[in-house]
Amino acid sequence: MSRELLPPQPGAALRGLPFAKMHGLGNDFVVLDGVRRPVDLCPDDVRFLADRHFGIGCDQVLLVEPPSDPATALFRYRIYNADGGEVEQCGNGARCFAVFVREQGLTQADIIAVETLAGRIVLVVEPDGRVRVDMGRPRFEPVEIPFLADAVAERYELEVDGATLTVGAVSMGNPHAVILVDDVGAAAVSRLGPLVEHHPRFPNRVNVGFAAIRGRDRIDLRVYERGVGETLACGTGACAAMAVARRLGLVDAQVRVDLPGGSLVLSWSGSGTDPVWMTGPATTVFQGRIEP
Repeated sequence: MSRELLPPQPGAALRGLPFAKMHGLGNDFVVLDGVRRPVDLCPDDVRFLADRHFGIGCDQVLLVEPPSDPATALFRYRIYNADGGEVEQCGNGARCFAVFVREQGLTQADIIAVETLAGRIVLVVEPDGRVRVDMGRPRFEPVEIPFLADAVAERYELEVDGATLTVGAVSMGNPHAVILVDDVGAAAVSRLGPLVEHHPRFPNRVNVGFAAIRGRDRIDLRVYERGVGETLACGTGACAAMAVARRLGLVDAQVRVDLPGGSLVLSWSGSGTDPVWMTGPATTVFQGRIEP
């Protein structure tokens, strides 16, 4: 059997390592504690953990680490997509992160500041167990997304598969393209998602949201995530859809975003200096230990 056909195997860094399987609205994660024991993940390790046949199975792997600056954050939050690549931000993962560090006894704080590749974010554990996350301000400047365009605009045209798509582009710490549709159920997510993800105008690839505006306070959404494929929920994708729709004047300051896995509540003033706040659940499914 060729090496390419062999099932993935855990690397030495994973052997004996405890983990938690968690999800936020069906967007699922393997969460690792890199505070008590240093964890050095390589792409093969991530792909093994994420594999739904030979590993544990997840959309992303989350790693909790000590912060580089304890004066400004309690933890460092690292996110790896199922393809092994490290990414900047994950909103559903952030909620699971907050629940994980409390369940594991790493902190009992209700307000948890964490470092990410996208910058510092704040997680707030509410009395009802839901988690509210300061997702940072939406960034529409093309250079900050990044997106190749001559100037910032509310909408852009992309040539995709012989047709012209109109998209909104925004960074929520990671890049998003938002396509407005009449019905998310009929949207060509599996066909257009990978084409837009790899479009040359997005040099770091992009997450692709298909959003239907159902009212001033409601959005239906499906998201094709960069390096993963379509997921049941995407927190940053929900923030991106709300930010693009609000910038177009289509929704109010608080919106419920309905995804295949459930609903999130988003709020944003519309000011370029204010953050988007996201509130939703996080669930621990089971805990285990990785053994050879």
